[in-house]
Amino acid sequence: MKEISLNILDIVENSVKAKAKNILVSLKEEGDKLTLTVSDDGCGMKEDFLKSVIDPFCTSRTTRKVGMGIPLLKMAAEQTGGECNVTSFHIDDYPENHGTKTSATFFTNHIDCAPLGDMTQTVTTLIQCNPDIDFEFLHIKEEKEVSLKTKELREVLGDVPLNTYEVIKWIEDSLKEQYEVL
Repeated sequence: MKEISLNILDIVENSVKAKAKNILVSLKEEGDKLTLTVSDDGCGMKEDFLKSVIDPFCTSRTTRKVGMGIPLLKMAAEQTGGECNVTSFHIDDYPENHGTKTSATFFTNHIDCAPLGDMTQTVTTLIQCNPDIDFEFLHIKEEKEVSLKTKELREVLGDVPLNTYEVIKWIEDSLKEQYEVL
C-alpha cells in the first residue's frame, strides 16, 4: 500500500468484521521510529488461524482466497527494518477478554518507509462508515498528541448519530486543528 493510513483502514476493517465494539488506533513516534497499534474487542482468532494470518493465501473471506492486509503491513514494516506482530484471543477461549492486537514498527528514516498518509481523513472515514463502534484514536509525537474518543462525543451528543454531516465535519475540523500543532 502506498500509505500507512491505508493499512490502518484495512486492519480496522478486520476489527469491524470481527464484530468489535471498541477499537483503538494508536500511533507513537519516537525519533525515527513509528509504532502503529490497532486493538479491538472483537471475537478474536483461534490459535491455528492466528499462526497462518501472515500468509497471503490465508483468509476468512468466501469471495476470494487471498487476504493481503496483514502480509502487506508486515512487509511494509520489515522493509524499513521494523516488525509486525499480531496477538489474538478468541471469544470461545477467553469469553471475558477477547480481541486482537496488531502492531507494526516502522523506521521512518528508511528509504522504503511509506508516508503516513492523511490520518484526519482516515479517522473521519472510519467513524463515518462505522458510527456504532467506539473508536479511540491517539497519535503521540514529541510529547504532543492528537486524540479523539467517540465515547466522549456520545456523552455530549446523546442520541445524535456520529455519522451526521455536522458531527463528521466537527470531527474532521477538530483533528485538523490538533494536527496543526503536532
